[in-house]
Order: sequence, then structure tokens, then C-alpha cells
Amino acid sequence: MTHRLTAPAPGWTTSTDVVVVGSGVAGLTVALNARKAGLRAMVVTKAMLDDGSTRWAQGGVAAALGEGDTPEQHLQDTLVAGAGLCDEEAVRTLVTEGPDAVRRLIELGAEFDLDEDGEIVLTREGGHHRRRIAHAGGDATGAEIERALVAAVEADPGLELIEHALVLDLLTDAGGHASGVTLHVMGEGQRDGVGAILARAVVLASGGMGQVFSATTNPAVSTGDGVALALRAGAEVTDLEFVQFHPTVLFLGVDAQGQQPLVSEAVRGEGAHLVDADGVRFMVGQHELAELAPRDIVAKAITRRMLAQGTQNMYLDGRHFGAKMWEHRFPTILAACRTHGIDPVTEPIPVAPAVHFASGGIRTDLHGRTTVPGLYACGEVACTGVHGANRLASNSLLEGLVFAERIAADLSALAEAGQLPARTVNTDAARAAAPVPLLAAESRGAIQQLMSTGAGVIRSAESLAATAKGLAALPDPAHPGSPSVETWEATNLHQVATALTAAAALREETRGCHWREDFPDRDDTDWQRHVIHPLGTECS
Repeated sequence: MTHRLTAPAPGWTTSTDVVVVGSGVAGLTVALNARKAGLRAMVVTKAMLDDGSTRWAQGGVAAALGEGDTPEQHLQDTLVAGAGLCDEEAVRTLVTEGPDAVRRLIELGAEFDLDEDGEIVLTREGGHHRRRIAHAGGDATGAEIERALVAAVEADPGLELIEHALVLDLLTDAGGHASGVTLHVMGEGQRDGVGAILARAVVLASGGMGQVFSATTNPAVSTGDGVALALRAGAEVTDLEFVQFHPTVLFLGVDAQGQQPLVSEAVRGEGAHLVDADGVRFMVGQHELAELAPRDIVAKAITRRMLAQGTQNMYLDGRHFGAKMWEHRFPTILAACRTHGIDPVTEPIPVAPAVHFASGGIRTDLHGRTTVPGLYACGEVACTGVHGANRLASNSLLEGLVFAERIAADLSALAEAGQLPARTVNTDAARAAAPVPLLAAESRGAIQQLMSTGAGVIRSAESLAATAKGLAALPDPAHPGSPSVETWEATNLHQVATALTAAAALREETRGCHWREDFPDRDDTDWQRHVIHPLGTECS
């Protein structure tokens, strides 16, 4: 049975060929390429056009662009980071098509940092054995990519935009094929209230779910709306337990909540060292790449060191860079640190792991198709198989580019073959979908606290059971919340948190960014497979 959020009936309707939910690198790339193929496209975004996660990406985009580097080397680094759960065919697609996708982005107008010879400057990040990270504005790569994409979108008067809109649920036709979405447009948007967009295909590019935890690098809009929608629609969702904690997030105190400033892995790529309060480089000897080991290894090492020393943070020491390098290579990070009273030029930066990226998501094939016909997904909301149990640094922007282009190509091919017809909505099915009682808006904080305490960096059967029990106690069927953006977001967070906790409890091993202290070893015999939702389906 499918489910839906409790919401008023749509008061207005519009239509398009392809509705794209999300306006980051993945969503805008799909929309622009769909338009090139002659399709009508509409982009729905939760805030302003450029308010998603893409603009916060500091480090860069990884691709085999440098002399001596090859897609095969990029593939091997990605497979190692993914800890045995990557889909090798998906990774090969990413690394093979990636370089040209970056070049097309440059042709679109994105300006990467260049050396004196006009060549793209490449740096290293964790898990990479070669310099293959292209960056822009020093540490403002995402902002530059988003700028270029937004400019291209705004230059196309035929590409429709709806800002300040929260997508609620999927609409389907009598055959179960996606036929549009319901959404709520807030007062600043082009239409007010709940409405419906009818479409021949639906693309979810709605970003991550970092706000399910108390402290994250994700913006406030990252409330797992796309994954929650997919769960309600009956689409398969996989690998939710693999939540990547970025090792070096600016530590603002134990009570810090919401979006936290990221200290890019590129800082370590340029030679900054992780140290404890005594100045000891504790990563040396733990991995051949030391501070540039894959993110899960560094995050675990920092956490172990904090537990052993009874402290709340470690330090990132880049004082040897000097003021000039900080100002020119990492101006965004320098400004963020100084805003909080820390000067990286003269003192180590206090850092601690925080939630950063969802390696899992809505299960797709190599063309971005989900298990619901006509529903596609790309970017962080999707699980293409590229990341496995732990994402390799700077592969996310590349994944958004490559698989967005593949979705647009698939839609174009279907249209050319006459296989992208207009769809009608099965109103009987929409009415039959079971309404999900809404959680009160204030439940958001309780969800975040439960998840941070019991399903964070370190997990156990006991902590996960306590989290599951706490989550189950939050809904009050007798007094559900009234429909609003705040209650819909809280309900989405609750659905995603419940599924994530169940998957983490089921996976009785430590692998990648899933760390079970009661099952500390990787178990390839029983667990080199995926946990697929809805729970109750077989693992594969």
C-alpha cells in the first residue's frame, strides 16, 4: 500500500513534460539537458533557486583530468573507499564519463581555478592517490558551479521555475507510472497553497537528509523530503545506514545545532595535519595516507582519540601555510573560522566529525530510473551504487553531473521513440493512499537528538533500540499536527530516521561509515550486500 502526507486537496493544477524536484547541480543539469532535447521542463525548489547543498561544496569536483591520471585509477580509489559495496559498473560509468561532463560544465560557463599556463589546478583529498580535484574560487567550487547553472537556467525563458515550494507526494496513473507531484507553495512563491503538477516523468534531485541529526554540514532545507516521498510511494530505498560523517567540521561546542561550518578536506590535501591537544599527529601510522585516508577511517580515528582522551574535539593545524595561502586558497574557510573567533593563520582549528552526506538513498539503475516507472532520482537523494559504504571525497558533484545527463538522455530517447506520453492521475489510487499522521513541528528537535545520541558515529544494538523506541513514541495519532511546512518536514524526518535506524540495526558489522561497536569487524560473508527498503524486502 502507498501512503501520503496529510494535506489539503490540490487547489490548482499545471502541467509540463518533466518536473524536476531540486535545484542543485543534479536537478539543474537534468532540466537544462531536457530543454536541449526539446522537452518542457519545470524546476521545483524548496527555497530560492541557489539555496541547496551544491553551493556549500568547498573542495571541488573529482575527475581524471590531470597528466598521468586515468579513469581506471579513479575507479580503484572509489572502490577502496566504498568498502566492498560499490556497483563497479556504476563507478566505471562515473569515472569514464566524468571528465567530459566537467568539460561541458566549463563550456556552460563554470570557471575553475587555473595555473599560469591556463591549465586547471588540481589538488588531492582523502582517499585519492592522485591530484584530481578541480576547484573554483579556492574553496568555493559549489558556489561557482551553482552560479553557472543558475545563469544558464535564467537564460532559458522556456524553463519554468517554482521557488519556495515543498513537494509532498508522487502522483501516478492507473498503471502505476509517475504522473506528477503534489506540492505546497509558500507565500513568496508563484502560486500559493497546495497544488499539483502533472508530468510525463518526475525527477527527484532534492538533496540529502542531514537535518535528521543535530549537527550537520547540510543546509536547513535538507530534511530528507525526497527519500520520504519515495518510501511513501513504494519505491525501493537502499543503504540508508551509510551516513558519512565529515571528519573536519568546525567545532562550535557540544551544544551546537543545525548547519555547521565545513573545513574542507582540501585543507588536508594541501598539507594541514590533524593533531590532538598536545600537538601529536595521531593519524600517522594508522593508514598509508595518514590524514588523507578515506573519510570513514579519519572520522573513526578522530572519534577514538576523543574517547581515549575524554575530549570533545581534535585540531587541524595549518599554521605553516602562512597568511597568503589561507587568504588565496581557502578564503571561505578562513572567513568562517575568524567569524567564530579562530584564526587558522596563528592557531590550530578545533574540529570534530559531523553528518555530511548520505551515501544511500532511492535505488536507481544506470539511467537514474527508480523501481517506480517514470520516477527518476539523481544527486544525493539517489543511490546509484557509486558510493557504496562510504563516498570518496568530491565524487558527489561529479555523480550529480554524470547521472543527471544520463537521465536527460534517457528521457530524450523515450520522447523520440514516442514512449513518453502524457499521463493522467489515478484519483482513486490517490484517495486510497493511507494518510500519514503528521508530527508536531517541535518533534524535529526530538528526532535530531535521538538520532545524534543513538545512531551517530558509533552505534550498537542497545543505542539503536533506544533510538527506535524513542522515534516510535513521537507520533500522537490522537493529536496529529496540522498541515504546515513545519509538520510536513518533521514527518519526513521521522520517516527517514525510522528507516535509517532499522537498517543500521539490521546490519551487524562495521563497514565504511557504519560503525557498530558491538560488531567491530567487517563481515563479507554475511554482509557484503545491501539493505533494501521497504523493510521486509530481501537484502541483495
